[in-house]
Order: sequence, then C-alpha cells, then structure tokens
Amino acid sequence: MFKMEISSRNVVEGIARAPHRAMYKAMGLSDDDLSKPFVGVCHTGNEATPCNMHLPGLAQKAKDGVRDAGATPREFSTIAVSDGIAMGHEGMKSSLVSREVIADSIELMVRAHQYDALVGIAGCDKSLPGTMMAMARLNIPSVFVYGGTIMPGILDGKELTVVDVYEAVGSYNAGQISLEELKNIENTACPNAGSCGGMFTANTMASISEVMGIALPGSASPPAEDSRREKIVYETGKACTQLLELNIKPHDILTFESFENAITMLNAIGGSTNGILHLLALANEVGIKLTYDDFERIRKKLLILQT
Repeated sequence: MFKMEISSRNVVEGIARAPHRAMYKAMGLSDDDLSKPFVGVCHTGNEATPCNMHLPGLAQKAKDGVRDAGATPREFSTIAVSDGIAMGHEGMKSSLVSREVIADSIELMVRAHQYDALVGIAGCDKSLPGTMMAMARLNIPSVFVYGGTIMPGILDGKELTVVDVYEAVGSYNAGQISLEELKNIENTACPNAGSCGGMFTANTMASISEVMGIALPGSASPPAEDSRREKIVYETGKACTQLLELNIKPHDILTFESFENAITMLNAIGGSTNGILHLLALANEVGIKLTYDDFERIRKKLLILQT
C-alpha cells in the first residue's frame, strides 16, 4: 500500500518493542492501530491569541481524515507567540525567535517518535512559516493547513478589524472620539477565533502555502469560524495520508518554480513584506538558492490585485 519505508515500524514492531506498544495501548491504541503508519498532527493551539485558540478542535478533524484514509494520527502541539499581543513592548523580541523554536520543536517530535507523515495546523504570523520550515526540513509527506482568519466585528453597520482599534487609540489621543466610543470599538472589533483580519503575515503565508503546493487549493480563504473550515482540515488529513501512499515529499513539491509562484502571489495580493524573510528561510531548508533579485525580477512583471 505504501511506497516508502515506514519509519514508525522502528518503534512498534518486534519483541523488543513490547514496552513501546504498552505505552501506546495506555493511550487507547489497538494492535490494528499500531499496524498502520503514524501521521503526526501538529497544531499551535493556545490561549495566547485568538489566532490559535480553536486549533485543538480543528486537529480532531484532521485526525478523523487521517484515520479514514487508513493511518493512525498522533496529535501534538507547539508554541506560538502572538505578534499582536507581543507588539509594542519587550515581548516583541521573542517573535522571530519563536519561528525557529516552532520549526525545531516539530522536527524533534517527529524524529523522536518516528512519525511517517505530518499534518501541520497553524494560525498566526510566525507559526505558519515555522511549521512549513519543519515540513521542509523533515522531508516526510506533509500537508499544511491554515486555521483561518477572524471575521470582522460590526459596529453601527460598519465592519471593524483590530486595525480599527489601533486607529481609534490615535483618534482618542487626538481628542476626536470619546473614551466610550473607543471602548465600543475595542469590545466589537475581534468577535471570535482567527488570525488578524487583514493581509498581514498570517493571511499572506496562508495564501502562499496554496500556490506552493503544500496546502490544499482553496484552504486559505474561509475564515476560522466558517462552516467549510472543518471540512478543509478533514480533507487535509486524508490528503496527507495519500501523499504517504504515493511517497511524495516536500522536496518534490518545493521546487524553484514553486518559490516563483510564491513570490508572484506575494506581490499580486500586496502581501506582508515579512513574506520575503520567511520565503528565504523556507528556501534555505530545501537547499534552494533564492535571493532578493528573484523577488525584484518577479515584482517588475506584476500588477497588484485590488478589491
């Protein structure tokens, strides 16, 4: 059924691995479960930010997809620093560092437990590239899926995002609005789970993940609270297991041409300039020489899409 060597057999097969199997059985796995490939399902769920607070629930849908496709899912999580909440104080020094910690921690979990494939679920600025970098570094069959963006808040018939709260602070300091008006905007702008509502780093990297081929088509756009998102995550779990069957790995997908697609998307949507440093880091993981000249060469050919 599977064309590649199944690394997880190193952990669960043979007399010497009886203690390992005993520990898995403590978690409810059967001998049938242990006979199947293991697919890691990693998420960056936490209560540090609305971007990630719903990801543990989405992970359950990914696990369902993995099971239905004939493999055994193993869930784990890693950190995610919120740029939005770390912003404006000492905490921001932790932001970019967290990308490396995320990539390293995912790599360590997969290598330590010999998982055969990886589903990565992330929802905020540094967790998306960190997860993608781990996939590239490990080079096992992998699919990324975005947790989705937040829905806008509605106040007096007007849509609001977190950007409106920042602007309202300035308006209050300038004497243009009252404290009560500022509080109403604060209380309304972020109504539920999801990443910051704008073409910032998270939405940029989610869009890029599609055109690079490491996420399912159409998986970036639906908001976190959209009814389609659970289906997307479920299908991602199935797709990851199918890649394992076909022995298709990130290095087969992340070619120089896929990085050109990513740069094209970055420019076309007017994406975050952080996309540049994240794509350079991702290219480094697969041994592709990507330079600022490539970004400029493609930029000169493009128009920005506007709505």
